[in-house]
Amino acid sequence: MSAGLWQPGLLTGQPSSVGLLRNFVGGSFVEGGSTFAKVSPVTGEQIFEVAEADASVVDAAVTAARAALSGPWGRMSEQERAVVLRRVADELERRFEDLVAAEVGDTGKSISQARTLDIPRGAANFRSFADFATTASTESFATTLADGRRALNYAVRKPVGVVAIIVPWNLPLLLLTWKVAPALACGNTVVVKPSEETPSSATVLAEVMAAAGVPDGVFNLVHGFGPSSAGEFLTKHPGVDAITFTGESATGSAIAKVAADGVKAVSFELGGKNAGLVFADADLDAAVEGSVRSVFTNGGQVCLCTERLYVERPVFEEFSTRLAARAAELTFGWPADEATVNMPLISKTHRDKVLSYYDLARAEGADVLTGGGVPSFGDARDNGCYVQPTVVTGLPSTARTNTEEIFGPICHIAPFDTEDEAFALANDSQYGLAATVWTRDVGRAHRAGAALDVGIVWVNTWFLRDLRTPFGGTKLSGIGREGGNHSLHFYSELTNVCVELS
Repeated sequence: MSAGLWQPGLLTGQPSSVGLLRNFVGGSFVEGGSTFAKVSPVTGEQIFEVAEADASVVDAAVTAARAALSGPWGRMSEQERAVVLRRVADELERRFEDLVAAEVGDTGKSISQARTLDIPRGAANFRSFADFATTASTESFATTLADGRRALNYAVRKPVGVVAIIVPWNLPLLLLTWKVAPALACGNTVVVKPSEETPSSATVLAEVMAAAGVPDGVFNLVHGFGPSSAGEFLTKHPGVDAITFTGESATGSAIAKVAADGVKAVSFELGGKNAGLVFADADLDAAVEGSVRSVFTNGGQVCLCTERLYVERPVFEEFSTRLAARAAELTFGWPADEATVNMPLISKTHRDKVLSYYDLARAEGADVLTGGGVPSFGDARDNGCYVQPTVVTGLPSTARTNTEEIFGPICHIAPFDTEDEAFALANDSQYGLAATVWTRDVGRAHRAGAALDVGIVWVNTWFLRDLRTPFGGTKLSGIGREGGNHSLHFYSELTNVCVELS
C-alpha cells in the first residue's frame, strides 16, 4: 500500500488504474485466497481488486490480536494508550486527502460531505475516546459490617480482549472509528471487517495505525463478505471475546445466534424506519430544510434517516408541497463538484432494491409527489447507481412502504390531528432507532422525549451528536448503547476488589 494508490480519478469519475487492497494482519499487509472487485457506484467502473480473507487469514488475525494483548499494548496505562490514540488522530489528519479520496471512491458521496463530516469525525472519535478513557471513574465503597469490621470495595477496569468489529458501507470511516477508538482506548485489540462494498478507507486506516506506532497485532483488518467468508469466520472464531456490529437487523440476528453459543458480549446498532413529526406550531422553514437533510442525506443511506413523516393537518398540504419541491431541486453532479448533494446508492443490487420499493409504493396506491425513477446524465454516471429523491403520500400506516426499511432517498408523508395520535403513529413500528420532532412547544418537546420508543429524539434538528451521550436503538434497532462512558462499559470488564481494613 502507498498513498499513491488513492488517485484523483476516484473523485472525478475519470478512469484509473486498478490497485490491490490487502488484509492487514499482525502489522503486515497480506493477501488472501482469492480477490473480488470493488466497483464505483458513480460509474460502474472497477476501481480496486480486494484480497478476500480466507479462514486461515482470519485465524492469523485473531491470533495476532490475542498475542498483542500480552505484549507492549497490554502493559500500557490508560494515559499511554491515550497518547497513541492522539497520534492516530494526527495521522488521520495528515492523510486527510487520501481518506477523502478513498471514502468518496467507495461510496460516491460528495467531496464536501467527506471533508466536513466523515473524515473530521474520524479524527475526533480518537481524540474524544482518548479523553474519556483517561477521565472515566469507577465505583468505590467504604463498607462497615455489623460486627464493626471495615472494608474498601473498588472497581478495576480491564479490557474485554479481542473485539470483532463489523461495520457497514454507508458511513464507513465514521462508524469504524466510532468503534475502534473506544475499543483501543480500553486496552482491547481488534479485528475489523469492513463491508465488501467499502474496503478503501479501512485500508488507509491500517496504514495510519502503522504510521502512528500502534503495536503490531493491536489493529487487524480482514476483507470479505458475510456467510462463508470473512464475516462468518470472524464471528464464529473461538478467540474472539466480543462482537460489535452496525448493519441491518437480519444480519444482527444471525450474528447474535452465533455469539450466544460462546456467550460473547454483543453491541448492535441495527436498522430503522424512523419517524419525523411536524406540528402546526413548528418553524415550517426549519422543518422543511431539516427534513430535506434527514430524508435525503447520504442518499437516504443512513440508519438515522427519516422514512416516515407525520404532519399536523393544518400544515400538511403546505409542508408536503414544499418538501417535494426541495427534493426536486437537489443537485446531481460528480462527487468532486462542491455543489453536489445527491449521491448514488452503494451498488446496483441496492439500487434495484430501492427501485422495487418505488414500484411497490405505486402498486400500494401512493401518490408520487416527486421522483420515483432514475435520473439520466448522458455520461458515465448512467452506468452508476443513481435514483431520484422521492416523496410519496396517500398510504396507510400498514402499507409495506411504511413498515419496511428501504434505506434510500424516499419518505412517505401522512397527516395527523392530535399529539397522542402523532406519538402513536411514530411508535407503530418494529424498529426504534431515532425520531425527529419539529415544534415550538417546549412542553411538547419534552413529552415527545418520554413518549417515543426510540434511542434518540431530535427536537428541531437532526444528526446533531454529542459523543458523550448514549447511542443505540430499541426493538429491532439494536442491543446496547455506545458513546462516552457507555462505550467504555461495553469495551471493558469491571473487577471488584474487596479489601478488609480491620
